[in-house]
Amino acid sequence: MKKTNILCLILLLCFLVSPSFAQTGREESRTSSGKKLVYQFDIKEMIAEPVWRTTKQSFAEANELEADYILIHMNTYGGTLDAADSIRTRILNSQIPVFVFIDNNAASAGALISIACDSIYMRKGASIGAATVVDAQGEVVPDKYQSFMRSTMRATAEAHGKDTIIKGTDTLLIWHRDPQIAEAMVDPKIYIKDIIDTGQVLTFTTNEAIKYGFCEGEAESIKEVLKIAGIKDYEIKEFVLTPLEAIIQFLVNPFVHGILIMVILGGIYFELQTPGIGFPLGAALLAAILYFAPLYLEGLAENWELVLFIVGLILIGVEIFAIPGFGVAGVAGILLMITGLTLSMIDNIVFKIDSMAGFTALIKALFIVVVSALLSFIFSLYLSKKLFETRSFRLALHTVQETDKGFIGVDSIIQKKMIEKTGVATTILRPSGKVEVDGEIFDAVSEVGYIEKGEEIKVIRDVAGQIYVIKNK
Repeated sequence: MKKTNILCLILLLCFLVSPSFAQTGREESRTSSGKKLVYQFDIKEMIAEPVWRTTKQSFAEANELEADYILIHMNTYGGTLDAADSIRTRILNSQIPVFVFIDNNAASAGALISIACDSIYMRKGASIGAATVVDAQGEVVPDKYQSFMRSTMRATAEAHGKDTIIKGTDTLLIWHRDPQIAEAMVDPKIYIKDIIDTGQVLTFTTNEAIKYGFCEGEAESIKEVLKIAGIKDYEIKEFVLTPLEAIIQFLVNPFVHGILIMVILGGIYFELQTPGIGFPLGAALLAAILYFAPLYLEGLAENWELVLFIVGLILIGVEIFAIPGFGVAGVAGILLMITGLTLSMIDNIVFKIDSMAGFTALIKALFIVVVSALLSFIFSLYLSKKLFETRSFRLALHTVQETDKGFIGVDSIIQKKMIEKTGVATTILRPSGKVEVDGEIFDAVSEVGYIEKGEEIKVIRDVAGQIYVIKNK
């Protein structure tokens, strides 16, 4: 029955998060009124995986609707470099012209995305620039990261091309967006006459951006943006986040990833501690589904990454149940699980290990997995101690343990007398099991590691009616 319930749950989740279900109520036909179709979506939060996901969905729907323009309504202080680079690439490769309306700020990663757009419009008092790469504490990171960002900003500006102007006998090449100005938004060492001195990172106001070709006009609203762009007869289609997509977007958040990883590993740990209970394993399976299903359906997790995770689980199971101790199979299993969990978070389409954005994405994903695994291990040890050693909070079997089936009542005074005595393990202690001391069977817990059936043991302590043993050397 338990397996049937789990299978039904998996099938239900797969159905709910299937692309066809997710798109229900979202698809509409292209406007038949002859009006220009403008597809609009917002970037008004930290640029990270959820924003990249929204961008992919928006561009896909805009293409399906055969939109004439895509308009991004932006107000952001920046975000992660890998997500910003992915969005930048999608914009540069778009066959549909992309406009951006900077409502207030387009800092750091927001500046990179804005410069990738075909046209930039800014509200009075807005700003664009300050694209120096910093860490989570706001400290400037090493120059190899800055070098990548400088080249990316420069290449993005260059992608908009240049005009050839002939003045007398001179031929001038005028960039639509000056690559050196874009680079100066990252590098404080760059000097540009009458624009920026050394020692400062460039940030443009609205008027400055217009003056130096990084803004097509000042506007106070979307309606005014379209008027300045010369689009008169139009219809706006806005990206709408359905309840299901909101759930998926919540699940692909890096913080939620960390929580799910902790539940996966913690559930496996508790199931190994108390085999047969079922609840920890069920929680781990549910967490694994919630972790992998959205990533898989979004094209982040591939089949081979899921296989790595499953093979890692199998190897750990083999190491625990079939091979004494903990060796090659167990270590390989842990490495495969970590690899599967890590690579599942990375977009396989835009990911390149030799690029700085790809390397950053890999390090970030690995950091989430490793930290979550360590926290899961620490919390599991703490909770395990609370569950099995605290009188007020202990797991108990609500069944009758009859003496004719090998169970006996144990007097705590008798157990106290068992300390320092030796005996034999009658079952495997992983770490819980049974031991025989002075001809009587006791429930026991191995203090250190696993103890195989038949090995000699020594009782070292008694806590809340539970005896703890070690191998008798």
